[in-house]
Amino acid sequence: MNRLISSVVAIAIVLMVLYSTIFVVDQRSYAIVFALGEVKSVISEPGLHFKLPPPFQNVLTLDKRILTIDSPETDRFITAEKKNILVDTYVKWRITEPRLYYVSFGGDERRAQDRMSQIVKAALNDEITKRTVREVISGERGKVMEAIRTKVTDESKQIGVEIIDVRLKRVDYVEQINNSVYDRMKSERARVANELRSTGSAESEKIRADADRQRVVILAEAYREAEKMRGAGDAEASQIYAQAFGQNPEFYKFYRSLEAYRASFKTKSDVLVVDPNSEFFKYFKAPGAGAAGAAGATKGK
Repeated sequence: MNRLISSVVAIAIVLMVLYSTIFVVDQRSYAIVFALGEVKSVISEPGLHFKLPPPFQNVLTLDKRILTIDSPETDRFITAEKKNILVDTYVKWRITEPRLYYVSFGGDERRAQDRMSQIVKAALNDEITKRTVREVISGERGKVMEAIRTKVTDESKQIGVEIIDVRLKRVDYVEQINNSVYDRMKSERARVANELRSTGSAESEKIRADADRQRVVILAEAYREAEKMRGAGDAEASQIYAQAFGQNPEFYKFYRSLEAYRASFKTKSDVLVVDPNSEFFKYFKAPGAGAAGAAGATKGK
């Protein structure tokens, strides 16, 4: 019985020793094999691998994926105009030299992130101090990012990592400057609004003056046409009167006298002071003779 127990224990120990010599490297990781504290080898290919059991050899895995450093604090920089701005950034990076990375930071990712943040901050400071706020925000933002990536590439290689991208999440003025910037923007918008109002008022006056001019021209042309038509009508009436006078002068005189009487005595209260022997009352004195003469002249025609 004791011999059986001993055999089982021996087998279990052997299995444990064998298990400790096997390790699997994930496709998302690097594996560093240590021999008595020294780096023995670096494995980057995924699969099943073997090593000596501890404490002769140990394995440390490092993430080979693209990682992100999201700046927890807003950094302050001074632009070429001597204005303070606040900048939030994020960095994309990955391990390219596991051995050098381990030697530099002992596998501590926090220390590596702190070091890369310092490198990026120094590069940002160099570029921002050369440019104005407008250039940093929009005008030359792409150039700023490219220059920063170029500067951090060499330094990041010295610590076994590659900084893939650096981006500005937010660029803002410090609190003391914000109010003055907003006031300046407000006054600028008010100035533009006043200019637009002035331009609109001038255009409205121009349109109104043009409309008044067109009204005067239209009225003048209408009056001219009316007078022309009135003159044509009077000419035609005079022609008709002349033709009537030529055909029967006596009847024409009689008709015109009747019109004169009608115009002179429109109401019962009208009074006309004229010599009774005046030619005006010719047909009042002998209406029958005048009418008969006119009728006879008409029949003769």
